[in-house]
Amino acid sequence: AADVGKERYKVGESFQLSGEQKISIAQDPGSDGTCVTFVIANEDHTLGNVLRYMLMKDPEVDFCGYCVPHPSEKKINLRIQTKGVPAVDVLVKALQNVREMANHILTTFDAACPQ
Repeated sequence: AADVGKERYKVGESFQLSGEQKISIAQDPGSDGTCVTFVIANEDHTLGNVLRYMLMKDPEVDFCGYCVPHPSEKKINLRIQTKGVPAVDVLVKALQNVREMANHILTTFDAACPQ
């Protein structure tokens, strides 16, 4: 199981956003939680590629890759391997960075294009 703060996450456990099952751990993260496969529901290459880019910028990440298992399935498999930090922690950090980047782009766009 992987630790995040005081919480402990297990294989097959899901994280819900807005009442929807969004992220689950598909593969046993092992004893230290540094190598984990996450399944992110209702997403495609748009989020997968942005997350992969953001995760690979993190110096604690050894490997990150994603795939869409089948074009008819609305999910991505995201594999993260770190240098010692729990993979869940770097995923949370990357998601926060993506949110900050998107907010910055939106603010910049709104400032440049007044209504």
